Amino acid sequence: MARQHTENLFRRFKGELITLKTLSGGLYSGRITEISNDHICLNETLGEEGVQVYVFYDAIESLTVGGEKSK
Repeated sequence: MARQHTENLFRRFKGELITLKTLSGGLYSGRITEISNDHICLNETLGEEGVQVYVFYDAIESLTVGGEKSK
């Protein structure tokens, strides 16, 4: 049931700019483009190229919504 709550949380923020911190210490910033029952896909923009990053719910430590993306 806990994963369903996590999935619903990410559905609220689909298309919004978020920053994720993972348990391993990685930081990922981007817009949520895809949500499944065990992972999300972020579209990070590096220069003019878009990079898709998939993050599993079990790896997420914290989430920040909004703010400006650093260049």
